[in-house]
Amino acid sequence: MIGVGQTVGNSKSTVYPAAQPPSKAKKLNFWQLWNMSFGFFGIQFGWGLQMANTSSIFEHLGARGHQLPLLWLAAPLTGLVVQPIIGYLSDRTWGPLGRRRPYFLAGAIAGSMALILMPNASTLWMAVGLLWILDTSANISMTPFRSFVGDLLPEEQRTLGFTIQGVFHGLAGVIASSLPWLLHHLFGVVESQENFHVIPLAVKFSFYIGAFVFLGTVIWTVVTTKEPKPAEFDLLLPQKTATESRGMVSDIGMALRNMPVTMRQLAWVQFCSWFGMFCLFLYFPPAIARDIFGATSQGTLLYTTGIEWAGLCIAMYNAVCCLFSFILPKLTQRLSLKMTHSLCLTAGALGLCSLLLIHNRYLLLLPMIGVGIAWASMLSLPYAMLVSTLPADKSGLYMGIFNFFIVLPEIVASLGLGWMMSHVFAGNRLAAVVLGGGFMLLAALLTLRVQASAQNIPESKSSNTSKDLVCTH
Repeated sequence: MIGVGQTVGNSKSTVYPAAQPPSKAKKLNFWQLWNMSFGFFGIQFGWGLQMANTSSIFEHLGARGHQLPLLWLAAPLTGLVVQPIIGYLSDRTWGPLGRRRPYFLAGAIAGSMALILMPNASTLWMAVGLLWILDTSANISMTPFRSFVGDLLPEEQRTLGFTIQGVFHGLAGVIASSLPWLLHHLFGVVESQENFHVIPLAVKFSFYIGAFVFLGTVIWTVVTTKEPKPAEFDLLLPQKTATESRGMVSDIGMALRNMPVTMRQLAWVQFCSWFGMFCLFLYFPPAIARDIFGATSQGTLLYTTGIEWAGLCIAMYNAVCCLFSFILPKLTQRLSLKMTHSLCLTAGALGLCSLLLIHNRYLLLLPMIGVGIAWASMLSLPYAMLVSTLPADKSGLYMGIFNFFIVLPEIVASLGLGWMMSHVFAGNRLAAVVLGGGFMLLAALLTLRVQASAQNIPESKSSNTSKDLVCTH
């Protein structure tokens, strides 16, 4: 990866001024939009496997219910650090692979290796460490992908660009979440009775397939999508790299202080809605296995069957996400971005809260419709509301900071849900999922106060304040 102030091989790093807002981008056709977003499918495929299987892997390795939130803590803490740094560096990097693509590729390589190793972890601490690596790799790839839309698409196509990412996110989630069930029931990948205490073969094979998909789709985007070189990178200035690391910290701090009003308001929406989803990610699979199927421990066939059924439920809401994403652009034209997002979050809240009333495995699929509607909106509309309020030369940095408000609720949930599981919910994992529905409803209400306008863009500072870009020749 090409970083600020680095040299690659015999090439020299040259410092350039911070980018100014780019000239009007050209509209892309369907296949160009497909190619630029296809790598997002692979990233989300790996993430979908992580969300659907990590808690059960931890339980297979001896974790208890109240320990699960803390075991997940490493992942959001990593994202809190990685995302703004990757966003900042990708704003200022130019090399043979362009501006954002080096980060896509580096994250995909590391993430694919983690996917291969994670289901083979022999101890709990090894699995937690591999989760850390996997989440870091996904962040390295994902943060620049959000900025890719702002870089390559004109304003009138950006909602469509984020919607296509949402389609790929949903499609990847459908396949990744249901893959262990498909391998078990359609392809005959079965664990012998005496081996139920280990991670099932179907889960292992799913992770191997995920590693191939993650790396392969990102390579496809890197090869098929070219990044036009911003004109600002051709304005040579004297080298000034010694203070770059200090400039990065200063720039991140300044960006936090000068967040656009829309971004500040969306931050609360993101916090509450993602807290709700993180409750689902964290406890839904073991909740279905224990509270719906009646499994008493992870070392049973009943537990494995419940985890597989939870994967199908997750696949269901991702399928709804994928299909509903095609409807979102039309809805936003009729209702506005914020009204559409508020209604979608309300549907998700009702879906999660209704789980407390359901005791039949097949009826569990119905609330997933509401969750899928909310999920489709969460993956696209906040970014569509945000992107037009950001200075073009700092979109990567601000997208990284915006992801703070996905990571922070994960940290709060990791620190607080374990205590609540022991002292409030009495081990009822399904109650924690329903709590997420309450937070999603709060997010729906907070969305209504968002000022979705482009009037509060922070003024870009002069290039004389060590806000430099690196270009390699």
